[in-house]
Amino acid sequence: QVQLLESGGGLVQPGGSLRLSCVASGTFLRLYIMGWYRQAPGQQRELVASMVSDGTTDYADSVKDRFIVSRDNAKNTVYLQMSSLKPEDTAVYYCNARLTSSSSRNYWGQGTQVSVSS
Repeated sequence: QVQLLESGGGLVQPGGSLRLSCVASGTFLRLYIMGWYRQAPGQQRELVASMVSDGTTDYADSVKDRFIVSRDNAKNTVYLQMSSLKPEDTAVYYCNARLTSSSSRNYWGQGTQVSVSS
C-alpha cells in the first residue's frame, strides 16, 4: 500500500514559478515510477512529467523546457519545479506512483490546486 501526499500548490501570476512536492509512505521497498498528472475543469487527466527510479524522465510537450521533475529516492519524494507558468497550466495536480514496471495499479495523491492568473 502506498500513500501520497502533495504540497506546494497555490496562486501565481503568469511567468511565475512554483514547486510541488509529493512524499510517499507505506509498505514498499521502492517505487518504480513517480510523477505528476493534472486535470483542468472539463478535461481529462493528463501526464505532466514522470521519472523512473533509474532517472529516465518523460514530459508532456506542453511543459518541456518549463517544468523539471526530480526525485529523492532516499526520501521517497518527487518534485515538480514549474517555471514560466501560463494560465493554461491552471489545474489540479496529482502525484502518481507505481511499484513496478509491470504493475497496473496506480496510486494517487489527493491533488493540489495550481492557479495561474493575473
